[in-house]
Amino acid sequence: MPQPEGAELEAVRARREELKAKYVRPRAERPAPPTGGIHHLALICRDVEETIRFYQEFLGFPLVELVENRDYAGSSHFFFDLGNRTLLGFFDFPGHEHPEFTETLGNVQHIALSVTPERFDEIRAKLDGAGVDYLGPDRGVHNSLYIRDPNGTGIEFYRERQGWFEDVHLVD
Repeated sequence: MPQPEGAELEAVRARREELKAKYVRPRAERPAPPTGGIHHLALICRDVEETIRFYQEFLGFPLVELVENRDYAGSSHFFFDLGNRTLLGFFDFPGHEHPEFTETLGNVQHIALSVTPERFDEIRAKLDGAGVDYLGPDRGVHNSLYIRDPNGTGIEFYRERQGWFEDVHLVD
């Protein structure tokens, strides 16, 4: 997709700084969040077994539940443990045709998963060994590896602590 340049780029950057000045409060002045965090993220998959093999067998996230979707007969609803009491859920919808992934409004751009430096190196070696294409560490982002799951969802392995972004402590 084309990136803004010249005056357009400068206008975008100026607008971002206006929004930051208007809405980002210092940590000490922020109210407590209204929830306990993400319970689970629910995504759609094309093939239940392919998704299980990718997340559990290849990436190592334990499958912790597999049930019928309560509001769509025949559909599966299943969950992986991402750590830190966070679940990644999937639905399939038998009989529905799903278009190929496209990066567009209303879609998940990527899911960023916090990993230790040691785990980051292990993941990179595993991706290399399996011949899986990934981005990073590149684009000036030395702490990230990006892949796509079998459904097209972007997964980022981010070598950063929970609550931090680019070595800046954002939330406790």
